[in-house]
Amino acid sequence: MSLVDLQEDGHISSTSPPTKKRKLGGLECGLENSPTPTSVAHHGSEKNGNGTMAQNGNGVTSNGTENGADKGIDEGLYSRQLFVLGKEAMERMARSSVLVSGLKGLGIEVAKNVILSGVKSVTLHDTETVTMADLGAQFFLRESDVGTNRAVASYQRAAELNSYVSMRHETGQLTEEMVKEHSVVVLTNSSMEEQMKVNEWCRSASPSIAMIVADVRGLYAQIFTDFGPKFTVVDTTGETPITAMIASITKEENAVVTTLDEARHGLEDGDVVMFTEVLGMVELNSKELPVKVLGPYTFSIGDTTSFNNYERGGVVLQVKQPKVVSFKPLPTALKEMEPVYTDFAKFMSPQLIHVCYQTLHSWNSSHSSPPKPWSASDAAEFLALAKEKHGEEVSDEDFVTQFAKVCAGELSPMCAAMGGVVAQEVMKACSGKFMPIFQWLYFDALECLPVDCAGLTEENCAPGNTRYDGQVAVFGKEFQQKLGTQKWFVVGAGAIGCELLKNFALMGLGCDQAGGGNITVTDMDMIERSNLNRQFLFRTWDINKHKAVTAVAAVQAMNPDAKYRSMELRVGQETENDYNDDFFEPLDGVANALDNVEARTYMDRRCVYYNKPLLESGTLGTKGNTQVVIPKVTESYSSSQDPPEKSIPICTLKNFPNAIEHTLQWARDMFEGQFTQAPLTASQYIEEPQFKEKTLALPGAQPLDTLQTVLRLLVKEKPDNFNDCVAWARLTWQELFHNQVAQLLHNFPPDQVTSTGSPFWSGPKKCPTALNFDQDDQMHFDFVESAANLRAGVYGIKGTKDREQIKTILKQVVVPQFEAKSGIKIAVTDAEAQAQAESSMSDSELLDQLLAELPAAAELKAAGLRVTPAEFEKDDDSNGHIDFIVACSNLRALNYSIPPADRLKSKGIAGRIIPAIATTTSLVAGLVSLELYKMVQGHVNPEKFKNGFANLALPFFTFSEPLLAPKQKYYETEWTLWDRFEMEGIQPGKDREMTLQEFMDYFMNEHKLEITMLSQGVSMLYSFFMQAAKREERMKMPVSEVVKTVSKKDIDPWVRAIVFELCCNDTDGEDVEVPYVKYNLPVRQ
Repeated sequence: MSLVDLQEDGHISSTSPPTKKRKLGGLECGLENSPTPTSVAHHGSEKNGNGTMAQNGNGVTSNGTENGADKGIDEGLYSRQLFVLGKEAMERMARSSVLVSGLKGLGIEVAKNVILSGVKSVTLHDTETVTMADLGAQFFLRESDVGTNRAVASYQRAAELNSYVSMRHETGQLTEEMVKEHSVVVLTNSSMEEQMKVNEWCRSASPSIAMIVADVRGLYAQIFTDFGPKFTVVDTTGETPITAMIASITKEENAVVTTLDEARHGLEDGDVVMFTEVLGMVELNSKELPVKVLGPYTFSIGDTTSFNNYERGGVVLQVKQPKVVSFKPLPTALKEMEPVYTDFAKFMSPQLIHVCYQTLHSWNSSHSSPPKPWSASDAAEFLALAKEKHGEEVSDEDFVTQFAKVCAGELSPMCAAMGGVVAQEVMKACSGKFMPIFQWLYFDALECLPVDCAGLTEENCAPGNTRYDGQVAVFGKEFQQKLGTQKWFVVGAGAIGCELLKNFALMGLGCDQAGGGNITVTDMDMIERSNLNRQFLFRTWDINKHKAVTAVAAVQAMNPDAKYRSMELRVGQETENDYNDDFFEPLDGVANALDNVEARTYMDRRCVYYNKPLLESGTLGTKGNTQVVIPKVTESYSSSQDPPEKSIPICTLKNFPNAIEHTLQWARDMFEGQFTQAPLTASQYIEEPQFKEKTLALPGAQPLDTLQTVLRLLVKEKPDNFNDCVAWARLTWQELFHNQVAQLLHNFPPDQVTSTGSPFWSGPKKCPTALNFDQDDQMHFDFVESAANLRAGVYGIKGTKDREQIKTILKQVVVPQFEAKSGIKIAVTDAEAQAQAESSMSDSELLDQLLAELPAAAELKAAGLRVTPAEFEKDDDSNGHIDFIVACSNLRALNYSIPPADRLKSKGIAGRIIPAIATTTSLVAGLVSLELYKMVQGHVNPEKFKNGFANLALPFFTFSEPLLAPKQKYYETEWTLWDRFEMEGIQPGKDREMTLQEFMDYFMNEHKLEITMLSQGVSMLYSFFMQAAKREERMKMPVSEVVKTVSKKDIDPWVRAIVFELCCNDTDGEDVEVPYVKYNLPVRQ
């Protein structure tokens, strides 16, 4: 089968299932013969436009119940989104039906994000047929669809996004009956008459149907929301409720609560809080009270004079309050336009765009098409119409004229960015989670236009019946050709990577291969099920395939000219032989789509070194940011850094937890210690010949600890069968949740006081209680079952989850009676713990005894003993990893009276899952692509570029100019991070490489700089304090030989230049900051 045969389904892959053609409802549609049931297009009669529900692959009508209360939320698919929205909001969404009307670029972006989110059903509606120009922003259309109704053509590919969502299409005019079948209606590409009519229908329904109007015209966008007269927002921000520990509460009319000074409480006036665990002033427990903030650690709660005196303890928790929002109907809102500002530098723009959109509706009612692209006569007529209809509101004639010149265009990045925002509004309407846009949002990206627009004429921007007509209408034909010859590197093919590649392919970026254009994308990851919720280029049948390969195949199906190149290599020092000078030098820029700071920082350094533009972006739940790095102009990504994450003190984890985060981290550490690190050590003893020697050379008590671990796992506690594993799990339970706590209470009884006379168990220290094992307690049993099976897995023993069998084994386990030990010192602070660790040494007698007890590695190997460490994997629910961590953490929480966490929350915290949602990804990728337009235009003025930050939950948007690269100076020479000293290893007129002495002399003679230290990577090549003999020897050597000698390795053959860092003094002997040196090596044979 050829690649062409496989393009139609949106994926070119030699292993994709072939598309079968079937006749359904009188129309041909593609049925994916996929390994899992996916929605099959079941087209309705074209005559009356009545659609029918999608069916899943086994012919059963999919009614969305899989997503709803009947079967619960599919955590494997929606896990990252669940951490953004929460279970209740997702369940409300799974009962919601959404109608998306108008399926050009914006409509399909909204539909895509809404389908991925997991609502109950989506209806796709459009009355128009596909044109060639639609293909520039509508990614689910193909050339073969031209002439077909847009809803019909998009339907099958849209249905494949999420088999849980019931789908149908409609091709007739919107009717009141059709609208009232849905909970939310989105109108894109609609007339004012239709908007007014639908708004009336939505308002007359009981309860009101939420209506959203959205439109993208060239570089302008409009969003309007009306969720009815009384819409309840259950959580306005989505932020985790604030919790703080109490230090004191006064007894007075305006009682002051003081929190522990570990962190600011973060409350605001009017917030409602609830008290728990307060001793003494017990009347406050379970009470909800509004607060007045007095300071970062204090707030007042009203009269407490009738309460008992406060003694100690207590936790305060913020209680989220619902908010009722009253929306104005469209006719009123049109006259009383209050926008959500997206850019405070454009304070007047929303009002002007509001006027332009109303004028466009007036124009469309008397013209068959919008103003022609860059037509001076149409623009003049449009301006006259705006003045006639809106008079003094037309405060900037040039602005209105500019709108007229580009409003016929359609740009993929604008559709993507606004599609993300609108889809989030749909989710707000369905779930009541987060604050809706109230009620207008206007956005423009006029900075994407060239500085000089003289070349943009009506002729140059006229349609040519190509897929790029919508883009040519805005930027002209020459710019389109320039886009085609661009060479870009996309790093990452995950959520942002998928969106970027889709945008780039639709824009035609790098699609002119004959002209030298190309896009390379790399990602070493394979596709997992949890990716499918937001990485929309992938389907269920792509699981376990390479992300980069699959993504490239998917976008080539969208635009056959997007013959992009995929790689599966990580970016880093280990792959610099692949990503070398030949790779980077031809590039026009790099777009990062990464999920970690380390890789981002590395790519940032590469872009600075090669002087390449960088487009950086990231998301965290509903928050997203974009950054533009312009060579020789702006600061780079690494110029600013986020503060490091606050770590949990060791003693808090070990003995004094007070929050579920502490018990989860402890449980995760327990997993790593018992099932990963200790088995790895034992495995290395068997497999590595030099293990013993390496271990004995370790400092402090490490040799003793390591060998004790090996002896324990391979001899003393080695299980022979599953019964032994259950016994080990039961004894481990006893040690962790009873014995250790009982020992702690022996050392520090509940009534213990400190040297100052205050209670030891107070403030952040919660007094624990030891647990007693009960096999009928689900949590107790879960720990034993998961621990026993994990232990069995390490030794290759077959486990079981048979409850009765495990209970029978448990009855045979003998648990020794605990007796507290005296003389055990428990560290109370991290300083004490560190001192204990540093003072411990390996006793040589004990070591000898251990070595004598240990069987030889060869013996164990010959006996067939294999120990396999477990690698923590949070997304595989069958492996028991999360089962163990949930049980372990919640038992510890029970010890310390900490409220337990459910499986989802535990998985999120212990698995360090980054919350993610398709809407934010769509927004940031759209914004990044708009910045790319500016780079291709050749803009270098930072005022034209925008760094963006958005929080879709609030909703909040802000844009700022990129910061200029900070300037430094030596003598009169100013320099920034983009500058370097560039030196040739063989100087002009010489036939050999310069020596280190000549290198030093060069800087003294040419720059009046005395080098005091010279380093390359981690190698110190020269310093003023090094031994004279060593210095003299190196001074005579060629520079590259010094590098080889000091680093003790050859310079890799692909390396053409070496980077040196300098410390220098000026002629006054003062330290001066100077750029790095790029030392070009002599050409090697």
